[in-house]
Amino acid sequence: MNDLSAPKLAAVPEQAKLANKVRFVTAASLFDGHDASINIMRRILQSNGVEVVHLGHNRSVDEVVTAALAEDVQGIAISSYQGGHVEYFKYMLDLLRERGGAHIKVFGGGGGVIVPEEIADLHAYGVTRIFSPEDGQRMGLVGMIQWMVQQCDIDLSQYSPTALAPLREGSVADRHRPLAQLITALENEKATPELRAELRAAAENLPVPALGITGTGGAGKSSLTDELIRRIRLDQGDALNLAVISIDPSRRKSGGALLGDRIRMNAIAPWAGQARVFMRSLATREAGSEISQALPDVIAACKVAGFDLVIVETSGIGQGDAAIVPHVDVSMYVMTPEFGAASQLEKIDMLDFADFIAINKFDRKGAQDALRDVAKQYQRNRELWSRRPDEMPVYGTQASRFNDDGVTALYQGLVGKLAEFGMKTVPGALAKSEVRFSSGKNVIVPPARARYLAEISDTVRGYHKNTAKQVKLARERQQLRESKRMLAAAKAGLDLGADFDELIAERDSAMEAGAKKLLAQWPDMQAAYAGDDYVVKIRDKEIRTRLISHTLSGTKVRKVALPRYEDDGEVLRFLMSENVPGSFPFTAGVFAFKREGEDPTRMFAGEGDAFRTNRRFKLVSTGMDAKRLSTAFDSVTLYGADPAIRPDIYGKVGNSGVSIATLDDMKVLYDGFNLCSPSTSVSMTINGPAPTILAMFMNTAIDQQVDKFVEENKRQPSADEAAKIKDWVLQNVRGTVQADILKEDQGQNTCIFSTEFSLKVMGDIQEYFVHHQVRNFYSVSISGYHIAEAGANPISQLAFTLSNGFTFVEAYLARGMHIDDFAPNLSFFFSNGMDPEYTVLGRVARRIWAVAMRDKYGANDRSQKLKYHVQTSGRSLHAQEIDFNDIRTTLQALIAIYDNCNSLHTNAYDEAITTPTDESVRRALAIQLIINREWGLAKNENPNQGSFIMDELTDMVEEAVLQEFERIAERGGVLGAMETGYQRGKIQEESMLYEHQKHDGTLPIIGVNTFRNPKATDVPAPIELARSTDDEKQSQLKRLEDFHTRHAAAAPAALAALQKAAIDNENVFAKLMDAVRVCSLGQITAALFEVGGQYRRNM
Repeated sequence: MNDLSAPKLAAVPEQAKLANKVRFVTAASLFDGHDASINIMRRILQSNGVEVVHLGHNRSVDEVVTAALAEDVQGIAISSYQGGHVEYFKYMLDLLRERGGAHIKVFGGGGGVIVPEEIADLHAYGVTRIFSPEDGQRMGLVGMIQWMVQQCDIDLSQYSPTALAPLREGSVADRHRPLAQLITALENEKATPELRAELRAAAENLPVPALGITGTGGAGKSSLTDELIRRIRLDQGDALNLAVISIDPSRRKSGGALLGDRIRMNAIAPWAGQARVFMRSLATREAGSEISQALPDVIAACKVAGFDLVIVETSGIGQGDAAIVPHVDVSMYVMTPEFGAASQLEKIDMLDFADFIAINKFDRKGAQDALRDVAKQYQRNRELWSRRPDEMPVYGTQASRFNDDGVTALYQGLVGKLAEFGMKTVPGALAKSEVRFSSGKNVIVPPARARYLAEISDTVRGYHKNTAKQVKLARERQQLRESKRMLAAAKAGLDLGADFDELIAERDSAMEAGAKKLLAQWPDMQAAYAGDDYVVKIRDKEIRTRLISHTLSGTKVRKVALPRYEDDGEVLRFLMSENVPGSFPFTAGVFAFKREGEDPTRMFAGEGDAFRTNRRFKLVSTGMDAKRLSTAFDSVTLYGADPAIRPDIYGKVGNSGVSIATLDDMKVLYDGFNLCSPSTSVSMTINGPAPTILAMFMNTAIDQQVDKFVEENKRQPSADEAAKIKDWVLQNVRGTVQADILKEDQGQNTCIFSTEFSLKVMGDIQEYFVHHQVRNFYSVSISGYHIAEAGANPISQLAFTLSNGFTFVEAYLARGMHIDDFAPNLSFFFSNGMDPEYTVLGRVARRIWAVAMRDKYGANDRSQKLKYHVQTSGRSLHAQEIDFNDIRTTLQALIAIYDNCNSLHTNAYDEAITTPTDESVRRALAIQLIINREWGLAKNENPNQGSFIMDELTDMVEEAVLQEFERIAERGGVLGAMETGYQRGKIQEESMLYEHQKHDGTLPIIGVNTFRNPKATDVPAPIELARSTDDEKQSQLKRLEDFHTRHAAAAPAALAALQKAAIDNENVFAKLMDAVRVCSLGQITAALFEVGGQYRRNM
């Protein structure tokens, strides 16, 4: 795609030496979880000497601008892949100009999502550069970044105050900007000696305490700092002004720095319009220490600016570091329980100096022992023999746990000490904590089960090892029998019986009963599949399935083809490693035959408001016997928010998905479809707010049947009749909700609540399903698709997805559910792609799942069957030569159908640029219809079986997945690996490899980096862009307002009941079923934030 709005940029040949310290804020735009690209960009920025304040995904314009002004950066870099970019970037420029940041340069990119006309519009409005895909090809990633850095290599001292007066004018919030600019001058040594002397003198006698927080890297200092800020604000009625100075190390080689603490902060935003917290990130630069050389002056500036408390968080330190102590009034040391032997404590300098010690991550093994040992060491260091060890200011905290009582105890100890140094306090609103350590333990997966993935690897390998043993015995038994027969025939009268019979008996007795049974049943299986019909007798009824179809040439094509093996060993290997579709280990498929009259086609829609998407559903399902509706929600809905007029929200309403805010919207969305029909199923792609959306859907299905009752009976149902209708609906409704919060944390990023709370509510949904016998609706679609879209290769996608699935199994078992009550409600969702591993992805997944469920968890046949949906790769859709996208999609659809996926969505060719249009959706559907109805080999349902390369790939991919299981197990299982960012880091590495090979041509992509169109012009082909209209957006806002008005009286009580259920650890989903009738999505999300905690972003 070509950009006509600006001159072509030449690649920057080499890194130029910077004249100034360059600082950038990087982020993904609001309601946008696609952070793989911006993570690559911020890494390259760092390697080019830039100090990067990375905010992560889902950042509003206000958050980005506030950070840019407080951090006093020269540049902002934003990735935007979810639409609404024109409004987002223009609003950003408006706020920068309004708040004194007009000189800050703004850069952006969004692949092919931002089209040339929009790029031209944004450049004209003042955006410095929106990079197009062609820019990336011409300049390369490094060239683009170096160009950005050169544009921002400017001296900011010209904007810094030259006197202290701006730090004393207006409210404290008004002083944030001049304070930020003064800090820049202090950091860059551009403030005059006279100004610095005046600053220190002015601050010297101010009764403003400074709290220093230091500790080892990875101890959770930033999360703990954020939790302390939250408690100060809650406890003191948000009356105090707080300054937070966060220090991170500079890279010695490049001079760049990742200033990564701000990304962890949830409590620094304005509450009720009050901007009480100022945060500034500093790099250590050439200090050679964990603090910045400018720190004393920066603390003084914060005091002069009128703050009530200055909090300083240092970079990670070693045992012998205590540099923060001279600069603060109160110091705190943060550590984890894993410090080694107790003697190691004697080497930690900060245990001599710290006023408070926090042992964070207190849910880890050995935490209680660590608390005892550290308290004793603190007592020894200070010779406090008259006091008990449990009276020492040593606290056990769990900052990752919402409302942790250990953190509250630490805060209450700190606030008294800070008051001694002049902090103005009032009697606290928080209840007094009676403990000194976290009393709650995170038991999502019990510690004793931490190695579950390694055990599964052992189970699967053990199964194959046993298969090989049984195959050898079966072969030898057959060979001995045949040898006996041949010798007897050749030498009549020769008595060979005793010796041969003994050897045969040895093999026979060594063989397992199951293996012998499989071989004994083989002739019957051959006979059953040899005829024209497969006949199954259930009671007195025969069910027949046609086994053959005829080609135009008269050739019979079998629905299932069996191997022609005569060797018992090979037959047994086939039956134990492969088997026919529908038989353990389900390698070839979980059902004996595909459902007649129901192709696996998913009918995908989601754009504009509910009315438009409903029309699209009716269009794509016309003429289809089965209605398999797949729903995409707009990014506002995906993040649990209500539509609003604010520009960075308004621009995304109804774009890249349908806007759903209320139960009324949901009813319109599926109007005209009988949600309880056996031929109707609905898939909803939503995760963070999935429980709320699912409750809306279930109520829609229930209300459909209530309306039907009223129409037929001319009256409302009684309470008993209504209850029976509800139970019947829940037992008959078919569909899937994605709701996979683990993969969201690892790759997709539509997490909105704390991970612990989200997993608790997922368990609540499953318990509700068990209680109400919801057997035809999947409570979760465990998704690898979004992991792949974030950059993972196929093996990582499969390994991470299956490991997440087994984590849900362990979590639900820990809640007391029986394996066979919940396992059938689990489904999976994979991406396909162009790599060879995708060809066997389903085969490997089914076999690992089946073997583990049977042999490890003792699950029944139904629970052993892994059912999965496939979507063709969005990553393989390219903005250049978009007509070629359908070719890639066709190949991916073909291998998905060959691999017996249970449902399939084919992407439209134009999705690299826009929401699919009617024309592109029709073409995407045609791909599946042509394969299913025209493609001859698709008449056979096990075409992959018997292929040497398929067998080899299956074994290799399976072993690679098992090895990945073991790597995750070494990190404490999926949740332990997530804590260290293992999955996310691996995904980013694999994404970077793909991007680099794509850019340098090592990975050939036809029409993109090779076989490019020689007749291509700078004028792009016209593409119909699917965008929501202003009428649709205004209609949504009006409908939402009407809903709020209509239920204004009932909503507060429903929200209070919902919050009480969460606080009392009751079933939250049961209360959601009531709340959605009178509360909007945004109201429910805000209420649950208060009791479940907000998601804390990771780097």
